[in-house]
Amino acid sequence: MSDYTIRRGDTLSALARRFHTTVQELAQRNGIKNPDLILAGANLTIPDGFSGPGRAGPDLGGQSAPGTEVNPANEIGPPPGDVKGGVSLAQLKRIMPNLSDAKAQKYLPYLNQAMAEQGINTPKRQAAFLAQLAHESGELKYMEEIASGSAYEGRRDLGNTQPGDGVRFKGRGPIQLTGRANYAAASRALGIDLVNHPERAADPDVGFRIATWFWKTHGLNQLADQGNFSEITHRINGGYNGASSRNRYWETAKSVLGG
Repeated sequence: MSDYTIRRGDTLSALARRFHTTVQELAQRNGIKNPDLILAGANLTIPDGFSGPGRAGPDLGGQSAPGTEVNPANEIGPPPGDVKGGVSLAQLKRIMPNLSDAKAQKYLPYLNQAMAEQGINTPKRQAAFLAQLAHESGELKYMEEIASGSAYEGRRDLGNTQPGDGVRFKGRGPIQLTGRANYAAASRALGIDLVNHPERAADPDVGFRIATWFWKTHGLNQLADQGNFSEITHRINGGYNGASSRNRYWETAKSVLGG
């Protein structure tokens, strides 16, 4: 047995994945009646056989277990190291010429790690992905929607069923995650508590992972392989708003990356 001190933003499901056990096992060992309610500062008993730091875990194909890469507290995690097959700083700047040097250097490690995590690892896929991000975020200028989000209040199609959900779950991240339902889905997929800490979606260590998760789960790698950029736009936008801008970025990205 070993102990872990629960931190703000932790969820039992994320901790179960981190320590390679189950929610049920953690709840039973610690007398937790409601797995959705754990308190920061409390001690959690981890069953024997977990795979924590310094111990060998299961083969995850070179990737960490979901939830371990990102600091679960309300802080930006440290930048990852170089990622093989990622784009270079010079390439990113050519695709997004209005992106400042400071932001490019800050964002690039997180961007490359997130792309590698979801198989955005060929020139075709990277060109399509970066083109869409360039349009959606104003060349990574906006990691949070400028508007207040009040226009989304009561939007049941976005899962905004509670008072204040529109503002709380406004668009964030380079692909503008919007709505309680989408924040909850990203939380479950990535092991990050975005429902209680929605502001984390605008941080680069989380925002780029959300964008690449959305990309892969909506089948956009396959569409990029086919060169079907129009359908990629439709699946992201729900229509074809900004198609000319997106297409210009795509042509530039293909020229830069050889996609």
